[in-house]
Amino acid sequence: MTDVHAFCAGLPGAVLTFPFNEETAVYKVGGRIFAQTGVASPDSINLKAEPPDVTGLVATYDAVERGFHMNKKHWVTVRLDGTLPPGLLEELIEDSYDLVVDKLSARDRP
Repeated sequence: MTDVHAFCAGLPGAVLTFPFNEETAVYKVGGRIFAQTGVASPDSINLKAEPPDVTGLVATYDAVERGFHMNKKHWVTVRLDGTLPPGLLEELIEDSYDLVVDKLSARDRP
């Protein structure tokens, strides 16, 4: 299974922050959140998604639900239980990152 911390941290300009508490890792790019997960042995990750994708992902995969403690129209919570098809988790993380980067001004983009 993918090491979500290494994958998120490896994206260009990604910064690990702890704005809520020491147990919640929040990855940002350009000062905006693209992923949120637990620090030690994460069992899920919150990711940004397009609203139609949120609906489709929730309907298709048991491991995906609307964002926990997030805007349920724009975020999903993905359980890291190994049930997603290979490569899908990485794709979802990259999509979340890209959605945030696309909204950044040119000077704030990595």
